[in-house]
Amino acid sequence: MNWNWTTLKDFLPSFWDGLLVTLQALMLGSLIAFTLGLFWALAQRSRLKVVSWPVTAFTEFIRNTPLLVQLFFIFYVLPEWGLTLSALTTGVVGLGLHYSTYTAEVYRAGIDGVPAGQWEAATALSLPRSRTWTAVILPQALRRVVPALGNYVIAMLKDSPMLMTIGVLEMLGEARQFGSQTFHMNEPIVLVGIAFILIAYPASLLLRALERRLVR
Repeated sequence: MNWNWTTLKDFLPSFWDGLLVTLQALMLGSLIAFTLGLFWALAQRSRLKVVSWPVTAFTEFIRNTPLLVQLFFIFYVLPEWGLTLSALTTGVVGLGLHYSTYTAEVYRAGIDGVPAGQWEAATALSLPRSRTWTAVILPQALRRVVPALGNYVIAMLKDSPMLMTIGVLEMLGEARQFGSQTFHMNEPIVLVGIAFILIAYPASLLLRALERRLVR
């Protein structure tokens, strides 16, 4: 149980590799989550029931099943149907798809928060529906939901260790592998924990500052 600086030094190369994988999964997963989430939100508002109902059912299903089960399904079951993805790609897709159903609700709340007068003004100006969305509604809605979307990025970061279960060597995966080889778990686990704090806490402070700025 004694702290060994030599062990920590030996772990650093693996740690940097794991950190890079974690950040890759986080950034790409966030991109998928934000893009798909907006698509789900708009599809759910479609006047065509053949579009809105299946999308609503799908997002509810994804949101109410565990991320770990979804990762296992994509990585182990889809290859049986002819779709094989690498471990990292599976992790990125799993994170993005799972959190897209949550960001969809954030977008929906932002859109519903746009004053009705804005819709009426766009109608009075005879703006096309596409122009109403892109020039009037979405800019206002997105400004309202940026802090909430940022919170899901932090949540995604904290869920990234789940990728270890499908063989992705992110930070915790590298720490676990290093510990199993050297029988020294104390130093790598502590370093990974500190890394999560150093990434998540400044991000949360930045989101609070951004929220205050947007409110003003």
